[in-house]
Amino acid sequence: MYDKIEKIGDSTIQHGKTNNRIYLQKLSKSDYPEIVDRLDKLAAVKTYTKISAKVPGWAVKRFQQEGYISEAYVPKFYNGKEDGFFVSNFIDHTRSILDIHQREEIDHNIQIAVDKKNEPLTVKYNPEFSFRILGKKDIPALVNVYKEVFKTYPFPIFNEEYIAKTMDENIVYFGAFDKNKLIAASSAEMDIKAQNVEMTDFATLPGYRGHGLAIILLKEMEAEMRKRKIYTFYTIARAYSPAMNITFAKMQYNYSGTMINNTNISGRIESMNVWYKFAVH
Repeated sequence: MYDKIEKIGDSTIQHGKTNNRIYLQKLSKSDYPEIVDRLDKLAAVKTYTKISAKVPGWAVKRFQQEGYISEAYVPKFYNGKEDGFFVSNFIDHTRSILDIHQREEIDHNIQIAVDKKNEPLTVKYNPEFSFRILGKKDIPALVNVYKEVFKTYPFPIFNEEYIAKTMDENIVYFGAFDKNKLIAASSAEMDIKAQNVEMTDFATLPGYRGHGLAIILLKEMEAEMRKRKIYTFYTIARAYSPAMNITFAKMQYNYSGTMINNTNISGRIESMNVWYKFAVH
């Protein structure tokens, strides 16, 4: 079961019981401010426990007036000018709570990542591995990698039709290969109009971990996004995963907030850390 991606007016939302939330992915000015009430009503009907919204700075005040809190912030998120905010309304207060061990683990992982930010970036390229953008012919192998790595995922990346559709729209998929075998993958989900991109869906087969494949994929992604005149890069990384937070810190991304109990990934609702950097064209 996957959460639905659909429209409210001209705005895009994702919602469903898998994540037990609504996620406002793209806010259209034509739907503001009425969309705040519409999100509340949908959440009440579906008995969701959280509403998350990715919104420009001009929209933040109204959301905050309705009880939303800012969980993360990315400057110059829209076209290198307008700041972006990840704001959330915890309809069920218990969803906003982390126990002391969870909070300590998240804080520890952030600190480890930040501490490694200024260490030399050393990645040994294995000459037997190759890297390229994935095409339609790679979809079955891509889905198999995602199925092996993730028990659950917030978007339908186990569905070949979904992958094909997004390839035609706004997502560029990248792969690492050992000869002809796909061993790691990632994706760049572009908002072309707003000139930002989410670096996401990183997965490496268990037998190939420890080779720095995520960092090499991220370098490939960044190079391609610069060619496409994308200004702001960001990611929403698992807060309990030291490896991905370290990867982005080493690549000079800045930590900008934690989205509490936000996303169903690998079989449970997890908190997510937001990291960002600017492309230098």
